[in-house]
Amino acid sequence: MGIFDSAKDKASEFAQDNPDKLDQGVEKAGDFADDKTGGQRADQIDKGQDFANEKLDGAFGGE
Repeated sequence: MGIFDSAKDKASEFAQDNPDKLDQGVEKAGDFADDKTGGQRADQIDKGQDFANEKLDGAFGGE
């Protein structure tokens, strides 16, 4: 098993054990992007956050 396989396994395990932290991370990333764009792309960022949360929830059983 290579170093990337090990990192991937650890990330997957963390995601499965902490789905709430994934949601928080997506929210923080979206807020950061919204801040950097001055709110000009808020609708697109919100859609991206929703999409990311749906995919993560489906993959890791989030809330």
